[in-house]
Amino acid sequence: MKLLRYGPAGAEKPGVLDPEGRIRDISALTADIDGKFLASAAVAQLAATDLATLPLVAGQPRLGACVGQIGKFICIGLNYADHAAESNMPIPQEPVVFNKWTSAVVGPNDDVKIPRGSVKTDWEVELGIVIGKTASYIDASQAMEHVAGYCVVNDVSEREYQIERGGTWDKGKGCDTFGPTGPWLVTRDEVPDPHQLRLWLEVDGHRYQDGSTSTMIFKVPEIIAYLSRFMTLHPGDVISTGTPPGVGMGIKPAPVYLRAGQTMRLGIDGLGEQQQRVIAA
Repeated sequence: MKLLRYGPAGAEKPGVLDPEGRIRDISALTADIDGKFLASAAVAQLAATDLATLPLVAGQPRLGACVGQIGKFICIGLNYADHAAESNMPIPQEPVVFNKWTSAVVGPNDDVKIPRGSVKTDWEVELGIVIGKTASYIDASQAMEHVAGYCVVNDVSEREYQIERGGTWDKGKGCDTFGPTGPWLVTRDEVPDPHQLRLWLEVDGHRYQDGSTSTMIFKVPEIIAYLSRFMTLHPGDVISTGTPPGVGMGIKPAPVYLRAGQTMRLGIDGLGEQQQRVIAA
């Protein structure tokens, strides 16, 4: 299934995409696509429902982030060897972990704001994992049982804040609007192998990133098991798993960064596309 949230920011309703690509309302089943719903039997109930019997949503409403009330937004850095190389950083021996603040979360097609004073705002298309079952001190062999599904994440980053302003990555990763998420939460059963997905990103029609999750250093089960040693993962938590080469910081001979007025377009096979207008904060 492709679960989604639609409507005005802060007042999104839960929905599901039917086989014809139309939004069906599931408010009678749940108030939100959140951790409580993802951990419940209601997901299986929805999967067994004839979607044609659900109320059809008219028009083309705004899409919100595909997960509501995200508890933790955890990210893995330098998880593609080629991206580590373009960043002039060694391949990590353990996953590099940082956070995006949940106040960064926006819908997949909402505007991205360049922070005031920023000169190095950058893009990163990433595979997002959505947790559906509590995980603490689990083995990699158990990890997939804890996955509700997957989504597209744009890990927007301010490189000066991230690297040159004290060395705390979180500061350059969690600015407002730096976490476009969605359009859909695609349930695990529809993604037989999350390590065989093509992912790409364009700015103003120029393709900068064109990679595959097959080149991830740490795979999905490893990431979940590793994180579960340091924190309990709860239903509704989102893990962004790293980006392939082609970020602005790595462009040769000189880096390229986002400017107000530009448009980012990005996607992952089977998980949908995003498009954001870049504006000044």
